[in-house]
Amino acid sequence: MDVSSVSEGAGLRATSRNDFGALGRLVRREGLLDRRYGYYAVKISLTLLAFAGGCAAFVLLGDSWWQLLTAVFFAVMFAQVAFLGHDAGHNQVFRTGRANDRAGYAFGGIVGMSYGWWMGKHTRHHANPNHEGDDPDIDIPLLAFTRGQTEHKSGFVRWTSKHQAALFFPLLLLEGLSLHWAGIQAVWRGEVKTRWLEAVLLSAHVVVYLGAVFVVLSPPVALAFIAVHQGLWGVYMGCSFAPGHKGMPTYTDKTELDFLRKQVLSSRNVQGRRWVDFALGGLNHQIEHHLFPSMPRANLRRAQPLVRAFCAEHGIDYAQCGLLKTYHYVLQHLHEVSAPLRVAGAPAH
Repeated sequence: MDVSSVSEGAGLRATSRNDFGALGRLVRREGLLDRRYGYYAVKISLTLLAFAGGCAAFVLLGDSWWQLLTAVFFAVMFAQVAFLGHDAGHNQVFRTGRANDRAGYAFGGIVGMSYGWWMGKHTRHHANPNHEGDDPDIDIPLLAFTRGQTEHKSGFVRWTSKHQAALFFPLLLLEGLSLHWAGIQAVWRGEVKTRWLEAVLLSAHVVVYLGAVFVVLSPPVALAFIAVHQGLWGVYMGCSFAPGHKGMPTYTDKTELDFLRKQVLSSRNVQGRRWVDFALGGLNHQIEHHLFPSMPRANLRRAQPLVRAFCAEHGIDYAQCGLLKTYHYVLQHLHEVSAPLRVAGAPAH
């Protein structure tokens, strides 16, 4: 649905460009933008310790089909390390941008992602969430997130878009490989600032990862390990990203919203206890994260009631639902958007 068609009751009334300033002062007064060095020291240490433990278990277990369980474990660990890279990219971890970038490059190297490529893509997403034409997160060739995008689909991508609701979760099995490949392409084309550093990090990841897998495991087990690990990592990443924006309103250049409403109306929170914070890397507090990207992950839960009350006071819709419900909304949106492609005799472009 395009925001330009939303009524005033959906949160577009009483627009004031001073609203975000007032909310920002409230958040700062509560100390929610202060660094959480102790939290991240523990979080990073435990994550890397668990990762190292998994590596030791992988070597000790040897050539066994039980290694498929370690593949599941590493799918989870890759996502958790990627979440730390996300936090570093938003300057949540350290005080200076240089220190955060160093951590980001290190985390990216561990999981085989280009930190520079991801930063460019993610910065554009935060500047224009759900903005057709400007948000790279809704510009995915195999899918259509707006009716406008369906008009330009043809051939195989038209077929995948036509059945995208049914194919969404199966396609996520390829998300991990897509993240690797997109980073490699960006580095190869020189589209990142520290091209040689990233080339070394990505090359080292490929050599160490494939070397370890094929040295320790026989070819059949190795191939199965890679398939399970990379496939489940992709599903985990996709299931963490999708709830925040997919199925929420999209908008175009004809729509003018102030920063506060642009971020809140295009985002959705996921309700749940602290295990949801852990599982989704804090992305379940998508609204607060988009309003205050540098807010440490550990403070997002504390900020949530303040932001929600502020939005209620200013007549701004604040979307929030349970984890399973949000996937229902995502699939429902994909099904509705692709409806024109399922009309008998619909022309292919």
